Amino acid sequence: MKVLVIGGGAREHALCRSLSLDPDVTALHCAPGNAGIAEVAELHGVNALDGAAVAELAVGLEADLVVVGPEAPLVAGVADAVRDRGIPVFGPSAQAAELEGSKAFAKDVMATAAVPTARSYVCTTPEEIDEALDAFGAPYVVKDDGLAAGKGVVVTEDVEAARAHALACDRVVIEEFLDGPEVSLFAVTDGETVVPLQPAQDFKRAYDGDQGPNTGGMGAYSPLPWADPKLVDEVMATVLQPTVDELRRRGTPFSGLLYAGLAITSRGVRVIEFNARFGDPETQVVLARLKTPLAGLLHAAATGTLAALPPLRWSDGAAVTVVIASHNYPDTPRTGDPIDGLAEVVAQDGPKAYVLHAGTKRDDSGAVLSAGGRVLSVTATGSDLTTARQRAYRAVGRISLDGSQHRTDIAAKVADDAAEAQGA
Repeated sequence: MKVLVIGGGAREHALCRSLSLDPDVTALHCAPGNAGIAEVAELHGVNALDGAAVAELAVGLEADLVVVGPEAPLVAGVADAVRDRGIPVFGPSAQAAELEGSKAFAKDVMATAAVPTARSYVCTTPEEIDEALDAFGAPYVVKDDGLAAGKGVVVTEDVEAARAHALACDRVVIEEFLDGPEVSLFAVTDGETVVPLQPAQDFKRAYDGDQGPNTGGMGAYSPLPWADPKLVDEVMATVLQPTVDELRRRGTPFSGLLYAGLAITSRGVRVIEFNARFGDPETQVVLARLKTPLAGLLHAAATGTLAALPPLRWSDGAAVTVVIASHNYPDTPRTGDPIDGLAEVVAQDGPKAYVLHAGTKRDDSGAVLSAGGRVLSVTATGSDLTTARQRAYRAVGRISLDGSQHRTDIAAKVADDAAEAQGA
Protein backbone atom coordinates (compact mmCIF):
# COMPACT_ATOMS: atom_id res chain seq x y z
CA MET A 1 0.00 0.00 0.00
CA LYS A 2 1.31 3.46 -0.97
CA VAL A 3 0.25 6.03 1.63
CA LEU A 4 0.33 9.85 1.52
CA VAL A 5 -0.04 11.73 4.82
CA ILE A 6 -1.03 15.42 4.75
CA GLY A 7 0.33 17.72 7.46
CA GLY A 8 3.55 18.57 9.22
CA GLY A 9 3.15 18.33 12.99
CA ALA A 10 3.82 15.80 15.74
CA ARG A 11 0.44 14.17 15.08
CA GLU A 12 1.51 13.53 11.48
CA HIS A 13 4.92 12.29 12.65
CA ALA A 14 3.12 9.85 14.98
CA LEU A 15 0.93 8.69 12.08
CA CYS A 16 3.93 8.34 9.77
CA ARG A 17 5.92 6.47 12.40
CA SER A 18 3.13 3.92 12.89
CA LEU A 19 2.59 3.59 9.15
CA SER A 20 6.32 3.11 8.56
CA LEU A 21 6.23 0.16 10.97
CA ASP A 22 3.28 -1.43 9.11
CA PRO A 23 4.54 -4.24 6.83
CA ASP A 24 1.71 -3.56 4.37
CA VAL A 25 3.03 -0.04 3.65
CA THR A 26 5.41 -0.24 0.69
CA ALA A 27 5.87 3.51 0.18
CA LEU A 28 5.23 6.40 2.56
CA HIS A 29 4.95 10.06 1.53
CA CYS A 30 4.11 13.22 3.46
CA ALA A 31 3.26 16.78 2.44
CA PRO A 32 4.72 19.05 3.64
CA GLY A 33 6.15 17.09 6.60
CA ASN A 34 8.98 18.23 8.87
CA ALA A 35 12.57 17.34 9.77
CA GLY A 36 11.57 14.27 11.77
CA ILE A 37 9.02 12.94 9.31
CA ALA A 38 11.73 13.11 6.61
CA GLU A 39 13.45 10.19 8.36
CA VAL A 40 10.51 7.82 7.71
CA ALA A 41 8.73 9.30 4.66
CA GLU A 42 9.50 11.09 1.40
CA LEU A 43 8.52 14.75 1.71
CA HIS A 44 6.71 16.87 -0.90
CA GLY A 45 6.51 20.67 -0.80
CA VAL A 46 2.78 20.87 -1.42
CA ASN A 47 0.47 23.28 0.41
CA ALA A 48 -1.72 21.14 2.69
CA LEU A 49 -4.66 23.55 2.19
CA ASP A 50 -4.60 23.30 -1.62
CA GLY A 51 -7.02 20.48 -2.43
CA ALA A 52 -6.26 20.42 -6.14
CA ALA A 53 -2.50 20.24 -5.53
CA VAL A 54 -2.88 17.51 -2.90
CA ALA A 55 -5.15 15.49 -5.21
CA GLU A 56 -2.69 15.92 -8.10
CA LEU A 57 0.16 14.72 -5.88
CA ALA A 58 -1.86 11.68 -4.77
CA VAL A 59 -2.64 10.77 -8.38
CA GLY A 60 0.98 11.23 -9.43
CA LEU A 61 2.18 9.00 -6.60
CA GLU A 62 -0.51 6.41 -7.40
CA ALA A 63 -1.41 6.52 -3.71
CA ASP A 64 -3.67 3.78 -2.36
CA LEU A 65 -4.60 5.86 0.68
CA VAL A 66 -4.40 9.55 1.62
CA VAL A 67 -4.53 10.44 5.34
CA VAL A 68 -5.41 14.08 6.09
CA GLY A 69 -4.01 15.00 9.50
CA PRO A 70 -4.91 18.61 10.47
CA GLU A 71 -8.34 20.19 10.77
CA ALA A 72 -7.79 23.19 8.46
CA PRO A 73 -7.34 21.10 5.26
CA LEU A 74 -10.40 19.01 6.19
CA VAL A 75 -12.59 22.09 6.65
CA ALA A 76 -11.13 23.46 3.40
CA GLY A 77 -12.34 20.36 1.52
CA VAL A 78 -9.00 18.68 0.80
CA ALA A 79 -10.48 15.22 1.48
CA ASP A 80 -13.26 15.96 -1.03
CA ALA A 81 -10.75 16.92 -3.72
CA VAL A 82 -8.84 13.66 -3.25
CA ARG A 83 -12.02 11.58 -3.11
CA ASP A 84 -13.22 13.17 -6.36
CA ARG A 85 -10.13 11.69 -8.06
CA GLY A 86 -11.13 8.20 -6.96
CA ILE A 87 -8.48 7.74 -4.27
CA PRO A 88 -9.49 6.39 -0.82
CA VAL A 89 -8.99 9.11 1.78
CA PHE A 90 -9.06 8.98 5.57
CA GLY A 91 -10.76 12.19 6.62
CA PRO A 92 -14.27 13.64 6.50
CA SER A 93 -15.79 15.83 3.80
CA ALA A 94 -15.80 19.60 4.31
CA GLN A 95 -19.49 19.42 5.24
CA ALA A 96 -18.96 16.71 7.85
CA ALA A 97 -15.81 18.45 9.16
CA GLU A 98 -18.05 21.37 10.19
CA LEU A 99 -18.51 19.27 13.33
CA GLU A 100 -15.16 20.83 14.29
CA GLY A 101 -15.24 23.86 11.99
CA SER A 102 -18.35 25.29 13.68
CA LYS A 103 -19.13 24.75 17.34
CA ALA A 104 -22.66 26.03 16.70
CA PHE A 105 -23.15 23.29 14.06
CA ALA A 106 -21.80 20.69 16.49
CA LYS A 107 -24.24 21.87 19.18
CA ASP A 108 -27.12 21.54 16.70
CA VAL A 109 -26.09 17.99 15.77
CA MET A 110 -25.80 17.03 19.44
CA ALA A 111 -29.20 18.50 20.27
CA THR A 112 -30.86 16.56 17.45
CA ALA A 113 -29.06 13.32 18.34
CA ALA A 114 -29.71 13.73 22.10
CA VAL A 115 -25.97 13.69 22.83
CA PRO A 116 -25.25 14.97 26.37
CA THR A 117 -23.36 18.27 26.34
CA ALA A 118 -23.17 21.61 28.15
CA ARG A 119 -26.04 24.08 27.84
CA SER A 120 -24.96 26.93 25.59
CA TYR A 121 -25.83 30.09 23.70
CA VAL A 122 -24.59 31.10 20.25
CA CYS A 123 -23.90 34.85 20.29
CA THR A 124 -23.15 37.39 17.56
CA THR A 125 -23.83 40.73 19.30
CA PRO A 126 -22.45 42.40 22.45
CA GLU A 127 -25.94 42.28 23.97
CA GLU A 128 -26.24 38.52 23.42
CA ILE A 129 -22.75 38.02 24.87
CA ASP A 130 -23.61 39.94 28.05
CA GLU A 131 -26.88 38.04 28.48
CA ALA A 132 -25.14 34.67 28.10
CA LEU A 133 -22.33 35.55 30.51
CA ASP A 134 -24.89 36.74 33.07
CA ALA A 135 -26.99 33.60 32.60
CA PHE A 136 -24.18 31.14 33.33
CA GLY A 137 -21.94 33.09 35.70
CA ALA A 138 -18.38 32.15 36.61
CA PRO A 139 -16.35 30.24 35.67
CA TYR A 140 -17.02 31.53 32.15
CA VAL A 141 -16.50 29.26 29.13
CA VAL A 142 -16.18 31.19 25.86
CA LYS A 143 -15.44 29.41 22.55
CA ASP A 144 -14.70 30.91 19.16
CA ASP A 145 -17.21 29.29 16.78
CA GLY A 146 -14.54 28.64 14.13
CA LEU A 147 -11.16 26.94 13.98
CA ALA A 148 -8.54 28.35 16.34
CA ALA A 149 -5.82 25.65 16.40
CA GLY A 150 -6.85 24.44 19.84
CA LYS A 151 -6.51 27.91 21.40
CA GLY A 152 -9.94 29.43 20.75
CA VAL A 153 -11.35 28.60 24.19
CA VAL A 154 -11.12 30.80 27.27
CA VAL A 155 -12.12 29.48 30.70
CA THR A 156 -11.89 32.21 33.31
CA GLU A 157 -13.36 33.63 36.52
CA ASP A 158 -12.82 37.14 35.11
CA VAL A 159 -15.94 38.38 33.34
CA GLU A 160 -14.02 41.15 31.55
CA ALA A 161 -11.52 38.64 30.12
CA ALA A 162 -14.43 36.44 29.02
CA ARG A 163 -16.20 39.40 27.41
CA ALA A 164 -13.02 40.55 25.63
CA HIS A 165 -12.47 37.10 24.09
CA ALA A 166 -16.11 36.89 23.03
CA LEU A 167 -16.05 40.33 21.40
CA ALA A 168 -12.91 39.37 19.43
CA CYS A 169 -14.82 36.53 17.74
CA ASP A 170 -17.25 36.93 14.83
CA ARG A 171 -19.52 34.33 16.35
CA VAL A 172 -19.04 32.79 19.76
CA VAL A 173 -20.47 29.92 21.81
CA ILE A 174 -20.84 30.65 25.53
CA GLU A 175 -21.68 27.64 27.66
CA GLU A 176 -21.98 26.37 31.19
CA PHE A 177 -18.83 25.19 32.92
CA LEU A 178 -18.48 21.41 33.16
CA ASP A 179 -16.87 20.08 36.33
CA GLY A 180 -14.80 16.92 36.53
CA PRO A 181 -11.79 15.42 34.71
CA GLU A 182 -11.49 15.59 30.94
CA VAL A 183 -11.00 12.62 28.63
CA SER A 184 -10.19 12.40 24.92
CA LEU A 185 -11.72 9.46 23.08
CA PHE A 186 -10.99 8.88 19.39
CA ALA A 187 -13.12 6.70 17.13
CA VAL A 188 -12.44 5.54 13.58
CA THR A 189 -15.58 5.44 11.45
CA ASP A 190 -16.58 4.80 7.85
CA GLY A 191 -19.88 6.65 8.28
CA GLU A 192 -21.76 3.66 9.69
CA THR A 193 -19.50 1.41 11.77
CA VAL A 194 -17.70 3.12 14.65
CA VAL A 195 -14.52 1.62 16.18
CA PRO A 196 -13.36 3.35 19.38
CA LEU A 197 -9.67 3.65 20.23
CA GLN A 198 -8.27 3.74 23.79
CA PRO A 199 -8.99 6.88 25.83
CA ALA A 200 -6.27 9.37 26.71
CA GLN A 201 -5.96 12.55 28.75
CA ASP A 202 -4.08 15.66 27.68
CA PHE A 203 -2.82 18.72 29.54
CA LYS A 204 -3.96 22.00 28.00
CA ARG A 205 -2.46 24.60 30.33
CA ALA A 206 1.04 25.86 29.65
CA TYR A 207 2.53 25.39 33.11
CA ASP A 208 2.76 22.86 35.92
CA GLY A 209 -0.28 22.47 38.13
CA ASP A 210 -2.59 23.40 35.26
CA GLN A 211 -1.55 27.04 35.49
CA GLY A 212 -1.14 29.58 32.70
CA PRO A 213 -2.89 30.03 29.36
CA ASN A 214 -4.52 27.35 27.25
CA THR A 215 -2.27 25.77 24.63
CA GLY A 216 -2.65 23.21 21.88
CA GLY A 217 -1.59 20.62 24.49
CA MET A 218 1.58 20.14 26.55
CA GLY A 219 1.48 16.38 27.08
CA ALA A 220 -0.73 13.32 27.36
CA TYR A 221 -0.94 9.79 28.70
CA SER A 222 -2.84 6.55 28.12
CA PRO A 223 -4.46 4.41 29.52
CA LEU A 224 -6.55 6.06 32.24
CA PRO A 225 -6.40 3.75 35.28
CA TRP A 226 -8.93 5.90 37.16
CA ALA A 227 -11.63 5.75 34.46
CA ASP A 228 -14.72 3.53 34.71
CA PRO A 229 -14.09 0.35 32.68
CA LYS A 230 -17.50 0.91 31.05
CA LEU A 231 -16.59 4.45 29.91
CA VAL A 232 -15.81 3.57 26.28
CA ASP A 233 -19.00 1.53 25.88
CA GLU A 234 -21.05 4.35 27.41
CA VAL A 235 -19.53 7.00 25.13
CA MET A 236 -20.05 4.74 22.12
CA ALA A 237 -23.74 4.34 22.95
CA THR A 238 -24.55 7.91 23.99
CA VAL A 239 -22.12 10.04 21.95
CA LEU A 240 -20.17 8.51 19.08
CA GLN A 241 -22.70 6.23 17.36
CA PRO A 242 -25.62 8.71 17.68
CA THR A 243 -23.46 11.51 16.20
CA VAL A 244 -22.32 9.38 13.24
CA ASP A 245 -25.92 8.21 12.69
CA GLU A 246 -27.24 11.78 12.76
CA LEU A 247 -24.67 13.06 10.26
CA ARG A 248 -25.51 10.19 7.91
CA ARG A 249 -29.23 10.97 8.31
CA ARG A 250 -28.51 14.58 7.31
CA GLY A 251 -26.85 13.40 4.10
CA THR A 252 -23.35 14.39 5.24
CA PRO A 253 -21.85 11.07 6.39
CA PHE A 254 -18.74 11.37 8.53
CA SER A 255 -15.87 9.05 7.71
CA GLY A 256 -12.46 9.41 9.28
CA LEU A 257 -11.51 10.17 12.86
CA LEU A 258 -14.20 11.45 15.22
CA TYR A 259 -12.66 12.87 18.38
CA ALA A 260 -14.87 13.44 21.42
CA GLY A 261 -13.51 15.75 24.09
CA LEU A 262 -15.41 14.72 27.22
CA ALA A 263 -15.95 15.91 30.78
CA ILE A 264 -16.72 13.23 33.37
CA THR A 265 -19.04 15.39 35.48
CA SER A 266 -20.96 14.72 38.67
CA ARG A 267 -24.03 14.34 36.44
CA GLY A 268 -22.40 11.94 33.97
CA VAL A 269 -20.43 12.17 30.73
CA ARG A 270 -20.80 15.41 28.76
CA VAL A 271 -19.27 16.37 25.41
CA ILE A 272 -17.04 19.45 25.60
CA GLU A 273 -16.29 19.50 21.88
CA PHE A 274 -15.88 17.39 18.78
CA ASN A 275 -12.84 17.35 16.52
CA ALA A 276 -12.77 15.90 13.02
CA ARG A 277 -9.22 14.52 13.20
CA PHE A 278 -6.68 12.89 15.47
CA GLY A 279 -5.87 15.08 18.46
CA ASP A 280 -2.38 16.33 19.24
CA PRO A 281 -0.74 15.28 21.61
CA GLU A 282 -3.13 12.41 22.44
CA THR A 283 -2.41 10.68 19.11
CA GLN A 284 1.19 10.24 20.19
CA VAL A 285 0.25 8.06 23.18
CA VAL A 286 -2.74 6.27 21.63
CA LEU A 287 -0.79 5.11 18.57
CA ALA A 288 2.14 4.12 20.80
CA ARG A 289 -0.16 1.51 22.37
CA LEU A 290 -1.97 0.32 19.21
CA LYS A 291 -0.71 -3.11 18.09
CA THR A 292 -3.11 -3.48 15.13
CA PRO A 293 -1.36 -2.30 11.93
CA LEU A 294 -2.52 1.25 11.26
CA ALA A 295 -2.75 1.29 7.45
CA GLY A 296 -5.40 -1.44 7.28
CA LEU A 297 -7.53 0.29 9.91
CA LEU A 298 -7.46 3.67 8.14
CA HIS A 299 -7.99 2.07 4.71
CA ALA A 300 -11.05 0.17 6.01
CA ALA A 301 -12.56 3.45 7.21
CA ALA A 302 -11.78 5.11 3.87
CA THR A 303 -13.39 2.28 1.88
CA GLY A 304 -16.45 1.54 4.01
CA THR A 305 -15.27 -1.87 5.21
CA LEU A 306 -14.72 -1.30 8.93
CA ALA A 307 -17.40 -3.83 9.91
CA ALA A 308 -15.25 -6.64 8.50
CA LEU A 309 -12.15 -5.63 10.49
CA PRO A 310 -11.10 -7.86 13.43
CA PRO A 311 -11.14 -6.27 16.92
CA LEU A 312 -8.26 -3.90 17.57
CA ARG A 313 -5.29 -5.16 19.56
CA TRP A 314 -3.62 -3.02 22.24
CA SER A 315 -0.51 -3.27 24.40
CA ASP A 316 -1.14 -3.77 28.11
CA GLY A 317 1.40 -1.10 28.98
CA ALA A 318 1.24 2.69 29.15
CA ALA A 319 2.48 5.64 27.11
CA VAL A 320 3.36 9.20 28.07
CA THR A 321 4.26 12.13 25.83
CA VAL A 322 5.85 15.42 26.95
CA VAL A 323 5.78 18.46 24.66
CA ILE A 324 8.85 20.67 24.42
CA ALA A 325 7.76 24.16 23.37
CA SER A 326 9.60 27.23 22.13
CA HIS A 327 10.45 30.26 24.20
CA ASN A 328 7.33 32.43 24.74
CA TYR A 329 4.80 29.77 23.63
CA PRO A 330 1.75 30.01 23.44
CA ASP A 331 2.29 33.68 22.58
CA THR A 332 4.44 34.46 19.52
CA PRO A 333 7.14 31.79 19.81
CA ARG A 334 10.81 32.26 19.06
CA THR A 335 12.00 30.05 16.20
CA GLY A 336 15.27 29.20 14.48
CA ASP A 337 17.05 27.86 17.58
CA PRO A 338 19.20 24.73 17.14
CA ILE A 339 18.02 21.49 18.76
CA ASP A 340 20.67 19.19 20.22
CA GLY A 341 20.47 15.74 21.80
CA LEU A 342 18.15 14.01 19.32
CA ALA A 343 20.76 11.41 18.38
CA GLU A 344 21.43 10.72 22.08
CA VAL A 345 17.76 9.86 22.63
CA VAL A 346 17.90 7.35 19.76
CA ALA A 347 21.15 5.83 21.05
CA GLN A 348 20.34 5.79 24.77
CA ASP A 349 16.55 5.45 25.01
CA GLY A 350 15.20 3.90 21.82
CA PRO A 351 12.94 2.22 21.03
CA LYS A 352 11.12 2.60 24.37
CA ALA A 353 11.42 6.40 24.09
CA TYR A 354 11.52 8.42 20.90
CA VAL A 355 11.08 11.98 19.67
CA LEU A 356 8.23 13.06 17.39
CA HIS A 357 8.83 16.36 15.61
CA ALA A 358 6.20 19.11 15.51
CA GLY A 359 7.67 22.51 14.61
CA THR A 360 11.09 21.67 13.17
CA LYS A 361 13.11 22.21 10.01
CA ARG A 362 16.66 21.53 8.79
CA ASP A 363 19.01 24.31 7.78
CA ASP A 364 21.45 24.11 4.87
CA SER A 365 24.02 22.33 7.02
CA GLY A 366 21.52 19.66 8.09
CA ALA A 367 21.10 20.92 11.65
CA VAL A 368 17.58 20.65 13.13
CA LEU A 369 16.07 24.00 14.15
CA SER A 370 12.89 25.01 15.95
CA ALA A 371 10.20 26.22 13.55
CA GLY A 372 7.03 26.57 15.61
CA GLY A 373 5.48 26.89 19.05
CA ARG A 374 5.28 23.24 19.99
CA VAL A 375 8.60 21.83 18.76
CA LEU A 376 8.87 18.20 19.89
CA SER A 377 6.73 15.48 21.50
CA VAL A 378 8.96 13.17 23.52
CA THR A 379 7.06 9.90 23.79
CA ALA A 380 7.80 6.79 25.83
CA THR A 381 6.17 3.45 26.61
CA GLY A 382 6.46 1.22 29.65
CA SER A 383 4.79 -1.53 31.61
CA ASP A 384 3.00 1.14 33.65
CA LEU A 385 2.63 4.93 33.76
CA THR A 386 5.46 5.39 36.24
CA THR A 387 7.93 3.60 33.96
CA ALA A 388 6.68 5.41 30.84
CA ARG A 389 6.97 8.78 32.64
CA GLN A 390 10.49 8.09 33.81
CA ARG A 391 11.59 7.12 30.30
CA ALA A 392 9.92 10.17 28.73
CA TYR A 393 11.50 12.65 31.13
CA ARG A 394 14.90 10.95 30.91
CA ALA A 395 14.75 11.51 27.15
CA VAL A 396 13.54 15.10 27.61
CA GLY A 397 16.62 15.72 29.75
CA ARG A 398 18.92 14.80 26.85
CA ILE A 399 17.46 17.47 24.55
CA SER A 400 18.79 21.01 24.45
CA LEU A 401 16.78 23.89 22.95
CA ASP A 402 17.60 27.39 24.15
CA GLY A 403 14.73 29.04 26.00
CA SER A 404 12.47 26.00 25.65
CA GLN A 405 9.81 25.05 28.16
CA HIS A 406 7.98 21.88 29.14
CA ARG A 407 5.74 20.76 31.94
CA THR A 408 7.33 18.53 34.58
CA ASP A 409 4.07 17.06 35.89
CA ILE A 410 2.58 15.22 32.89
CA ALA A 411 0.79 12.11 34.26
CA ALA A 412 2.53 12.58 37.63
CA LYS A 413 -0.52 12.43 39.88
CA VAL A 414 -2.24 9.57 38.05
CA ALA A 415 1.01 7.55 38.00
CA ASP A 416 1.47 8.06 41.75
CA ASP A 417 -2.16 7.19 42.45
CA ALA A 418 -1.95 4.04 40.30
CA ALA A 419 1.29 2.94 41.98
CA GLU A 420 -0.26 3.55 45.41
CA ALA A 421 -3.36 1.57 44.51
CA GLN A 422 -1.24 -1.30 43.25
CA GLY A 423 0.84 -1.26 46.43
CA ALA A 424 -2.29 -1.36 48.55
